[in-house]
Amino acid sequence: MPELLEVKGLNASYGATQVLYDMNFSLAQGQITAILGANGAGKTTTLRAICQTVKTSGSVLFDGQQLVGKATESVVRMGVAHVPDGRGTFTALSVEENLKLGAYVRKDRAEVALDIERAYTRFPRLKERRNQQAGTLSGGEQQMLAISRALMLRPRLLLLDEPSFGLAPLIVAEIFRIMRKINEEEKVSMLLVEQNASLALGLASHAYLLETGRIVISGPSEQIRNDETVRKVYLGY
Repeated sequence: MPELLEVKGLNASYGATQVLYDMNFSLAQGQITAILGANGAGKTTTLRAICQTVKTSGSVLFDGQQLVGKATESVVRMGVAHVPDGRGTFTALSVEENLKLGAYVRKDRAEVALDIERAYTRFPRLKERRNQQAGTLSGGEQQMLAISRALMLRPRLLLLDEPSFGLAPLIVAEIFRIMRKINEEEKVSMLLVEQNASLALGLASHAYLLETGRIVISGPSEQIRNDETVRKVYLGY
């Protein structure tokens, strides 16, 4: 499969503090790839660097086009959607208003309406709460809304930052099942940041392990999951 995302020599920093060092990784079209690591390893910064919301240098090619130096809005318009940590819903707006906001760069109003209904089909709880303020939803419902809002862009690449964080196991299982279905049926590529390594390796086909801003291990998820030394030393399970 052709590479959809190619990252080479990526550095990222917040002011004078450098967080990522000479990162190299790729993601094939239609693939789910996981980025694993402990707190502070640079996982969230990696997603922010792709979206160009932090200071970066190096190369980030998306479908052959350079993202480094572009405005974040331009990256979004190219088909990169980001589900940030903490969900990032607009709490004062209703569920449906959040979904409409996710499609703000689109002009095909009739298709937008169909995609809203598709979101309600994926997550029936959102339909039940379509007129409810997002800030009053449970954590699981807010995560469903955040993913659905990102999908309203009809992205080619979905960036997911800790989608399991703080959620009950049954809710996590439902969300990950739907993410797999979206990948398989709609061919949306995904870059998944997760601290729950076991969960991420069960969904992704390939994984990279970050340690203090550097990739220390990469390979097929099955291979990493079956390497006892890697699991014990780096993944903690």
